[in-house]
Amino acid sequence: MPFKVLIVEDQQMPRQLFEIYISSNPNYAHQASLNDASLALAYCQNKPVDLILMDVYTFQGNSGLVAAEEIKKEFPNIKIIIVTSLPEYSWIKRAKEIGIDSFWYKDENKENIIEIIDRTMAGEHIYPNETPLVKLGNVTNHDLTERELEILKEMLTGDSNQEIADRLYVSAGTVKRHVENLLAKTGFHTRTELVAEAVRLGIVVNNKK
Repeated sequence: MPFKVLIVEDQQMPRQLFEIYISSNPNYAHQASLNDASLALAYCQNKPVDLILMDVYTFQGNSGLVAAEEIKKEFPNIKIIIVTSLPEYSWIKRAKEIGIDSFWYKDENKENIIEIIDRTMAGEHIYPNETPLVKLGNVTNHDLTERELEILKEMLTGDSNQEIADRLYVSAGTVKRHVENLLAKTGFHTRTELVAEAVRLGIVVNNKK
């Protein structure tokens, strides 16, 4: 009996490609597609599901990672593969902490995703070694430290250095120094310019936690 697959993806083209790939493989059956991750748990509570292809950033910013964590708590045997095209620095680490089975950056190669699915259903955990390389001003996302990326994500809030420092349990001076280093490295003149470009590129994403 083929494995029942739920697709959670709000972009039409990748959703349709996933549907075609799944439907054309005799080992898998396309059960349903949702564009909003917040609906996935309720679906699993009412219909049998063996595997979920889960985008991270879905309709109205609802997080596939939040939904995946909820599903894993109630249905630990459901396999979940996170699929995304965004290079957001924190998602791989978060997915591992939650216990997500595999993580895959989208491409249009049918063989790639089917191989990931086959290996995941066989019990493997497939994760990329790093995020996709993206140029941010004068550097790339890989040239930034994890702490700098963390500060950059916090800057999305528009909060002061002191407010960011309080959340991260560091001093305001430490935050200020990291912000200055980020501006110097990337070549942007203002925090606003830096944050706007980082968001546009998907290096940091302010979706619902």
